[in-house]
Amino acid sequence: MDKDILIQYEDMREEIKDIRRRIGKTEKEINHLEKLIMADVVKGTRPSGIYGPMIVEGISPPAVYRKEKALKRLREMLQEKEAELLELTCQMEEYIERILKAELRIMFRFYYIDNMPWWKVAQAMNRTFPKRKYTEDSCRMRHDRFLKEI
Repeated sequence: MDKDILIQYEDMREEIKDIRRRIGKTEKEINHLEKLIMADVVKGTRPSGIYGPMIVEGISPPAVYRKEKALKRLREMLQEKEAELLELTCQMEEYIERILKAELRIMFRFYYIDNMPWWKVAQAMNRTFPKRKYTEDSCRMRHDRFLKEI
């Protein structure tokens, strides 16, 4: 296992965000279609026996069904991707645990597992090691140097 697992993890997380966004968009479209009442005027015989124009109202079931089918596929895809992400998370944690320096392991956990931006990583590192001084750039550079060495 190598550092590519870190990149895969980031990509998978972004893909899951995208699928969740698509699910939300599809749900909104379904709600909109269900509220959208279509109407048409047709000629026919009413229950009272009078022939003439009648208004027919309703929703468009085929459009709603297609969207619901797409929503179901997206939810299934999301479940698969979340299972893959869980496996990648385990692999990534194993990779991070093999880093020899504790300081780098903590930094990598903050950045990759806790999903903190570099400035928050620096703040968390300053709280963890109060006698040392960490900045956003110093944390990022230590990260980059470590990955170049591998």
